[in-house]
Amino acid sequence: MTTRASVLAYSGASSLRRDDALSEEEPLEIQVGGVPIAVVMRTPGHDAELAVGFLVTERVVHEARDVVSARHCSTVRDPESEENVMRIVLREGIDPPLEQLRRNTYASSSCGVCGKASIESVMATGGPISRGDVTTTAVLYGLPDELRRAQRGFDATGGLHAAGLFDTGGKMLLVREDVGRHNAVDKVVGAHVLASGSFDDTILLVSGRISFEIVQKAAAARIALVAGISAPTSLAVRAADALAITVVGFLRGETMNVYTRPERVLAPRRDESP
Repeated sequence: MTTRASVLAYSGASSLRRDDALSEEEPLEIQVGGVPIAVVMRTPGHDAELAVGFLVTERVVHEARDVVSARHCSTVRDPESEENVMRIVLREGIDPPLEQLRRNTYASSSCGVCGKASIESVMATGGPISRGDVTTTAVLYGLPDELRRAQRGFDATGGLHAAGLFDTGGKMLLVREDVGRHNAVDKVVGAHVLASGSFDDTILLVSGRISFEIVQKAAAARIALVAGISAPTSLAVRAADALAITVVGFLRGETMNVYTRPERVLAPRRDESP
């Protein structure tokens, strides 16, 4: 359920290279009767329970006897996909509305679903970001407080995520809130596009963790720096590295971890620090 990654950990003006634990994130394709109906991003483990629970909440399955079997796909071309496809066989008489259940499915009958395929699908739409957008540790340290001060909805309810777009000098361009973290990012991206804004030299900050989906959205908008108050997932880090996106996690106070492309984060020399 976890994997290790090398990070550049900052505390004030000091930094050191160390290993950090990341929550694993991989896609899981759910098939019913051999037909792909959904792809969900999940932490590997208890996949049969996840797939059956998905079918229960979609009102397809109602009790244990409705499920004849639930097992991982055993006919794979790519060994990395082996644990990422769950095949469900339902008892005779249950006729699920397969077309209605399909959501975000890109896999085929070859059972080719894996983190590598997810990253490649994003790469195909834009490729790595080659711009040299840079910021500083001092700018990054100040962003969470700026975001928090703009969270009016959270102040009122305590139940909203936020995403903010800043320039690399730390100026807040806009903030949006939503019950869904990914929706907040979409609102930020949409607002900036509608205002004819450029994503060059910008930083996307989210109020929680950084998932693969957040990196995917940043890549689509061509945002080179993504930061979060909490941790990134393993697939988010892998995708960001492939896409040449800088990912900063655990951005709190004057500490943070830089997981990918640290050359975009400039730190003061020791003789310049107070």
